[in-house]
Amino acid sequence: DVKSLDIEKLPYVDGFLYGFPCNDFSNVGETKGLDGKFGPLYSYGVRYLNHHNSKFFLAENVSGISNANQGTALNKILDELKNAGKSGYKLTVHKYKFEDYGIPQARHRFIIIGIRNDLNLNFKVPKPSLKKMPVRDALTKPPIPLSAKNQELTRQSKQVVERLSHIKAGENAWTANLPDHLKLNVKGAKMSMIYKRLDPDKPSYTVTGSGGGGTHVYHWEENRALTNRERARIQTFPDNFEFVGSKESVRKQIGMAVPVQGAKIILESILKTFA
Repeated sequence: DVKSLDIEKLPYVDGFLYGFPCNDFSNVGETKGLDGKFGPLYSYGVRYLNHHNSKFFLAENVSGISNANQGTALNKILDELKNAGKSGYKLTVHKYKFEDYGIPQARHRFIIIGIRNDLNLNFKVPKPSLKKMPVRDALTKPPIPLSAKNQELTRQSKQVVERLSHIKAGENAWTANLPDHLKLNVKGAKMSMIYKRLDPDKPSYTVTGSGGGGTHVYHWEENRALTNRERARIQTFPDNFEFVGSKESVRKQIGMAVPVQGAKIILESILKTFA
């Protein structure tokens, strides 16, 4: 828990990378922003920079942060990061659409790059490849090895299996032609990813870290939810990366992560800036 850490005693690093919790900024949640339990936790990163004065930092959050607290939350966070450290930081704020960088998933995230003012360097946002990777290729080329960890199937009721059998690739519980006994009795907002099957010819929709029935991401052909290893593939983790913990904990770890290859592209761009 970051609140129990002694920030000043943490070691110095040239590059400080952190993803402050997105729960209060996500469009899926209540969007409490800085008034929530998790919203103010960005300030621990500011404290780290104030004390250690790293050469650069990378801070990550969901795209919904721009709307939190009527837009004031992001401005406050940017102002504090800009003025952190001994000389302040030159910020580059960009909303990355990772599917435009060859990641097999529609995932939109704000990434804030800060480079210390006294270094006089200009970070350039890496150019998107714009070549979309279909999720079928991500999950089958090459096939996931039989020896891969975190491959347990989700237990699903007969009703869920039957419901999925009526949902075509790319459809969800609201757009599919379901018989009455399989329709969901939900009032209010109808979230588009509920029991949504992947379209094999497009990138996946966003993999999330939690959620009840219908949010586990569903195979385009087989009547089942994806395994954690398949979700990890979509997040571009290597097959030999083992997640530790319960099945739900692993799901959360994968869903809260930045796509590995996306992070690599951005960090290589930072290294080029220093080179």
